[in-house]
Amino acid sequence: MSDSLSLRDRYLAFIDEIVETTLKGKISSVEQVYQMLLKGVSSGTGEVFELALSDRLAAAQSLVDSEKDELKKAKATRSLRAIKTIENQWQRTQEQNKANNAIAFAVKEITQESGDRLAALLRVIDPNRKYPLNLQQLGQLAKSLQQASENQEILQLSEGITRGLASWQRLSDNLLGWMYDQNRSSIGFGGVPGENGPWASWEKTVNSPLIQALFHTLAMEESAIQFAQQQRFITDSDWVELTLVLQYLQRGLVNWFDQQAYNIKAGSKLSISTFLTFAAIWNQLANGFVSISRYSNASSQVLLQILRNFAQRPYFPLYGGIFASFSGSYLRDALDYLDEPLRQAEGTQEKARILTLLGYSQRAMGQYDRSIGFHQQALEIARNAGDRPCEIANLNHLSRTFVATANYTEAINNSQRALILSRQAGDKTGEANALVNLGYSEVMQAQQLKQIEPETYEMAINYLQQGLKLSEQLGDIQSKALCVSSLGIAYLVTEQPQLAIKHLEDGFNTAQTSGDLYLQGLNLASLAEANYSMANFTRAIYTGCLGMYLLNQISSLEWRKPAALLIILQGQMGAEAFNNALQQHRPKIIAVIGVDGYDYIPQLLEEYKQSM
Repeated sequence: MSDSLSLRDRYLAFIDEIVETTLKGKISSVEQVYQMLLKGVSSGTGEVFELALSDRLAAAQSLVDSEKDELKKAKATRSLRAIKTIENQWQRTQEQNKANNAIAFAVKEITQESGDRLAALLRVIDPNRKYPLNLQQLGQLAKSLQQASENQEILQLSEGITRGLASWQRLSDNLLGWMYDQNRSSIGFGGVPGENGPWASWEKTVNSPLIQALFHTLAMEESAIQFAQQQRFITDSDWVELTLVLQYLQRGLVNWFDQQAYNIKAGSKLSISTFLTFAAIWNQLANGFVSISRYSNASSQVLLQILRNFAQRPYFPLYGGIFASFSGSYLRDALDYLDEPLRQAEGTQEKARILTLLGYSQRAMGQYDRSIGFHQQALEIARNAGDRPCEIANLNHLSRTFVATANYTEAINNSQRALILSRQAGDKTGEANALVNLGYSEVMQAQQLKQIEPETYEMAINYLQQGLKLSEQLGDIQSKALCVSSLGIAYLVTEQPQLAIKHLEDGFNTAQTSGDLYLQGLNLASLAEANYSMANFTRAIYTGCLGMYLLNQISSLEWRKPAALLIILQGQMGAEAFNNALQQHRPKIIAVIGVDGYDYIPQLLEEYKQSM
């Protein structure tokens, strides 16, 4: 006890000494105070120093508040200012200690890893950690790794971090320059392939041949899968550099878009687009590096980190989806990683939201049992976490998935529950989706039961129209896309092809705006059916080919439906007439899926024939 008291007295005297030295004008900068604290406060005694500093701060404040004499008050004010400087610099030393500890922990975790050190590096630079490493700390980590070991694998990681930081430094100065290019009409990742937009702009800025090649691939709107497949001589340092550059590009853009207070909806929309774009790129890289399993696994790990960070945002889209394909060990690793938030009560809803996204993706790919499993897990977690919008969203998704499996009773049941809960919670987006799903489920059930009376469909279509009206009032593009698409299919089922075409075309355009490839493909596939029923075969070929290609690109089994219709058309028209009709629409098809996409259409049709 006496030792503690004597240490406290020493620290009180030490604080007084700094104050006196300041008052005498012998301290010229805060850096001097910082260095004095580093030397004067012993390791492990910070709490004692903080108590002494708190006492001196309270006493100085009291003296300033009570002193009446002007000269004495002025001196007391200068003393208080000096003590506050000590307090600020002490906080700086504490932050530095935290950083040093974090770096030391990171070095230990990487160097002592007996398996995959690349995965260990990704764990320590995960932005979802409580105290993520900043750029300066990453630079310190690279130096510490270099000093810690002569192991070539560890030195490769160190070199990759250093190169990645240097490449990002060059890019950060030009992060937003592409937005101000002449003749650029909109902000986003679109544009004429290779001519403008972010990737083409960034390609000119970086020095790394690997990163330039990826940016060129993306600028030309080509797949990152093929890019990854071609990287047979990639090293760990190359991969780490590429990873850091992509991570900081994504975070830099999201941070900037999030700050666009002048247009919150536009800012949020662009942030969502950025998250989904980079998540899709990492998903493609994971698929492309499949022959180099450690890079494939690492790409999946980065994708999951992005999704978890995305799930924490208030604008996370509960009714949209990306197409992350997880199977086997990937899925197991995904769920292991997503279990981390469950260790903290406030983080449980992250897992529910990501599972919602994955469930949507699995439905798009025709993995209905897995989709239902994801949504049921998400439903339970969201309910326990009190995340009512997520709970309602999963009931809606379950309804949609049960329709896909022709289990219309469960589809209606889940949409009714979603409708009741959304109205109780005042969740208008959830209500719009519930109305659409209820109407859609009832239309499909009536079709299954071969009920042809118009009144059977009136109530169901009324639900769909209510949902559409509500989504338009909300300005919710994603929900509107689902509404008009569902109405179009309902009119197709009830043999009203002209009304069906009107709504399905609106559904396709709206889905393009929302960026939902799955809905785009479904609308086009249904448009092909509607045009075929009206004997507009040329238009059926155009919409059918586009729908088939888009659905195939996201690994959706639904691509086989328009493919089957196209094969029938090919048989009825003859190969030459069919090809002439396809050629007629070539410019419009290329505008959506590019030359490579157009050239791939005959191959897809041949693939379907062989599987028949």
